[in-house]
Formats: sequence, structure tokens, C-alpha cells
Amino acid sequence: MTCNTKTIGLALLTACLLALAFSCGCTGTTTDTGSVDSGARTVTDMRGRAVELPATIERVVAIDDGFVEGLLYRFGMQDRIVGLGGTWVQDYTYPFEGAGGATYEYRNGTNPVSYLIPGLADLPVLVETGTAINYETLASLDPDVVILREGAWAFSAGSDEALGKTIATIDSLGIPLVILVGPPFQESPTIGHIGEEIRLVGEVFSREKDADALASYLDDQIKEIRRRTADIPENEKPRMMQLGLSPRARQGGGAGMAWGGDTIESYFIEEIANAKNAYRGTGAFVVVSTEQILALDPDVIVLPTAQGYHPASELYTAPYYRNLQELTAVKNHRVYALPWTPFNWAKRLEYPIEAMVIAKAAYPDRFADIQVHEWVLDFYQNVYGVDRATAEELRSAQWLDWMVEAEF
Repeated sequence: MTCNTKTIGLALLTACLLALAFSCGCTGTTTDTGSVDSGARTVTDMRGRAVELPATIERVVAIDDGFVEGLLYRFGMQDRIVGLGGTWVQDYTYPFEGAGGATYEYRNGTNPVSYLIPGLADLPVLVETGTAINYETLASLDPDVVILREGAWAFSAGSDEALGKTIATIDSLGIPLVILVGPPFQESPTIGHIGEEIRLVGEVFSREKDADALASYLDDQIKEIRRRTADIPENEKPRMMQLGLSPRARQGGGAGMAWGGDTIESYFIEEIANAKNAYRGTGAFVVVSTEQILALDPDVIVLPTAQGYHPASELYTAPYYRNLQELTAVKNHRVYALPWTPFNWAKRLEYPIEAMVIAKAAYPDRFADIQVHEWVLDFYQNVYGVDRATAEELRSAQWLDWMVEAEF
């Protein structure tokens, strides 16, 4: 049998073109967004690790506190979540004792992602309280990718050694693992890298443009706060305190909890709102006594989630806080509740809401044109693509309706 040299050359050229097409992904299929699915891809996570991802990601395990789940809701991919990293998907109810023995109750509080994706409550949980990751459950879920966020509840107090063992174990299961690094695990506790986290998740799911738009929007909200407070003279900065009205603090002989200058809570007060943190110590969830709080006597108090939700009315009227009702902030009615944010160790997409409440509490005159109860509705609509009615439901779920009543 004889071969024509032209035929051989054409065959070789065809083979080369096919090989090139496979190597550059030119044989991929078009996705629902009009982009080209180029087969297996490699991304670099926030630990600097190169992670090879499969061509199609249909099953996702998120070991975080709702950050990735919120992004997937925005991307329209929430049905791909098959497992969670903690027990944060809950509805909460809290009763309070008021003046004269009266009682009142806050019902059905939750974070926005739990409200928007109720089906999360039915998913397997890989990390129960006080336990490590259940790798048997993880393997049974057969995920296409695991996204782990350092600083979230399951890894809020971990170490590099513990993380190394986790990486090795998940790698041994042959599951791609992408690591995000939230504020508690960054070199200093800031929100400066949350945009990087969002963009990385966008890259994983081929939603780069949408992720970039969201990251830019969130950053713009913080920039606007900083713009309005940038020129405050040092002697005009109010002394603020994030005061955790934790029942555990009272049970331990204290009156509440404080957050020092090395925490993300202090960062929100001093670096975003440009006020002063009245508590000059260090550490988070530091139990402080009635005497210590009275000595600090902050001008403004904000009440974060601290082993429960805490409305301003609790500090104003609860008999067990009678001694704190002599505080300047209480007498001047400058006590404000932050949004209900259970398991918010590493900050979710709603962090600008906390920043805005703190900033307006500190400088009401500089934010007089912003009605936060309306601003927050625009925020939910921009972040999650929901309508106004749903945005109002999210405001209620985060127990922010006090802002409507107070015209805040």
C-alpha cells in the first residue's frame, strides 16, 4: 500500500489542530451564560494553592457560615449546594424581661441566606458543635468541589496544623478543595480582602463579571461611609463601644462583653466609621463588669449579636441592667442594635449594613440624608436581586424593623 505525502501531511495537520483544540478548550460547549465551558480549569486559592476544577460543578459543599451560599444564590446556583459546614441555618426566638415585670419576644430571626434558601435546613451538616469534619459524610456527598472559609465558625479557632490535616484528608478523597481566608485569619482583621474572596468564588463558578460587580458595590458602600467621616477632628470623635449583652457574661459574674483594638469589631468603629473604640484593651468577647462599663461610659453603644440578639430596649429597661442605665449613652438614647447575625465569625455579604448602622449611630448629622431602613432595602435588592417585598422580609428577619419605628 502506498501513501500520498500530501495525504500524510494533511492528516498530521488535522491531528495537531485537534490536539491544540483540546489543550486550549476550543472543543468546549457553550454555557447558559454564553461563555465557553473549556473543560477542567485551574484556579489559585487564597492559600496560594493551584486547584484543578472539573469542567462541570453541580455538587458543592461549603464549609463556612453562609458566605458562599449567598454568592451562589446571587449566581442562581443555590440548588448546587449539597452540604454545609455548620449548624448556622436556624430560626431563633428570644424572650426579654422589661420594666415592671413585662415581657416581650423577638421571633423568627435568621440571616438572609437562611431565609432566601430555606432548603438549606434539610442538608447534611459536616461539622457539628465540638466536632471535626465528618469525612465519611463528605465522601458520601460526592461533591465536585469543597469551598472552605478560614475564619468561619468551623475554623474560627483553627491552626495551620489543623488546616494542613484537613487539606491532606480532603485531597486523599480526590475532592478539589478551594480555600478562602476570611477576616479573622488575615494578617490583620479587616474587610479589605472580602472582595478577593468574592472574585475567587466567581472564578470557580465562571461568574467573574457578576462577582466583580458585587465586590465593587460592597466596596463602594464602605467608601461612601469613609468619605463622609474622613475629616472628623480627633477631639470630635465619639467614644463608641460594641457591648455584647451576653447572658453567659452575666452568668460568669460580668455585665457584658467588649472587643479590643485588635478585633474586626474595633476596625468597624475606628477604621470605617472613624470614631473611637471606648474599650482600649485587646481580645474578643472579653467579659467586663458593671464597674468597668460605667468607668468607660461611652457616648454611643451598639449591640452586636452575642450569644443571642439584643435590642436597645433590653439595655434601656431590663431589670438586670438597672445599674447600666446610668450610662451616658443610655440616658441620651444613643443605643443601637446591629443586625441579627448568628455565626458571623468571618462576616457575610451583609457587612456594609453593620458599618452603616455604626456610622450613622456615631454621626447622625453626617448621615441625616440616609434613612438606613430604606437604604437597607436597596442593599438587599442590589446584593441578592430580590424585589422590595422580599427585601422588607429580609429586614425583618435580621430584626432591623426598629429602624423604621425610630426613623433611623
